[in-house]
Amino acid sequence: MSRSNRPWPTLTSDEAAETFVAESDLSAFDWSAAEPVHHEFEDKSARVNIRMLEAIKAEARKRGIKYQRFMRELLDRGMQTLR
Repeated sequence: MSRSNRPWPTLTSDEAAETFVAESDLSAFDWSAAEPVHHEFEDKSARVNIRMLEAIKAEARKRGIKYQRFMRELLDRGMQTLR
């Protein structure tokens, strides 16, 4: 199976992405550099009482993301190291 050098388009909206997926032959693109991406589609709320909460919030602010999302990313990475 040969891989195409066809470049991936820059999609600026959800609608553009949906149209691209619906109308394109995705097998024509090189998937070798693809990496899993986790997206947050809705806010989730939960109370977390830990001593390092303020440090987590500060680090999340530095990264420009919500601290709940940052905590989930940390947990996901930690769980991956257990496998």
